[in-house]
Amino acid sequence: MNKSFREAEELVASIADGLTHIVLHHTEVILCPPFTYLKMAIEKIRNSDFSVGAQNMYHEDYGAFTGEISPPMLQSLGVKYCIIGHSERRKYFKENHAFLAKKIAGALKHEIKPIFCCGELLPEREEGKHFEVVQRQLEESLFSLSDKEFCNVVIAYEPVWAIGTGVNATPEQAQEMHAFIRVLISKKYDPFTADNTSILYGGSCNAKNAKELFSQPDVDGGLIGGASLKAEEFLEIVKAGGMGE
Repeated sequence: MNKSFREAEELVASIADGLTHIVLHHTEVILCPPFTYLKMAIEKIRNSDFSVGAQNMYHEDYGAFTGEISPPMLQSLGVKYCIIGHSERRKYFKENHAFLAKKIAGALKHEIKPIFCCGELLPEREEGKHFEVVQRQLEESLFSLSDKEFCNVVIAYEPVWAIGTGVNATPEQAQEMHAFIRVLISKKYDPFTADNTSILYGGSCNAKNAKELFSQPDVDGGLIGGASLKAEEFLEIVKAGGMGE
């Protein structure tokens, strides 16, 4: 929840311009602005190499849900992705596993790819329950999907204790959890599906640590927070994904 309309417009324009100077190799760049800036962002990307996603959505198609935004509304704008289950939605808006499963289903019904967030709190990691917590999040919100449906899901691992705290998960910690998630997917679905599922890292990823994080075998990219509010830093993160100058 950042930026005035004018500031957001300048940010999107700067990112779009910067991407014209970067060669993208098998990599997709997605911007997820607030609802009020979605149409502007989509209009600015018509000739650019990135997609637009929403930060949230409600699971119903329409109805008396004042203030909510539905999957068909997003689809009608040309939105391709939606972040679902972000740690802040879980914390501040009490979104639970069952509710998030409804959101996943609503997004897929309207051909919007969910970017599903999962991750543990600091006490859960300190108690050695981080694998258990993430497994439950995946099982209760995602693993009821069919093979075909699951192929359209992106997963983002958010160690909540490393978001905006200045304390970063090490590349080894990120890799350990990403590998664990991929094994769970392989067991539930199959190795091919697991290998082809994008698993992003979302814990204070920035221009300084992105290259090392993205070099881990099971880290396929990043869900970028504060660093995405500065075009130059965000573009450096894009470059760190192995795309070159």
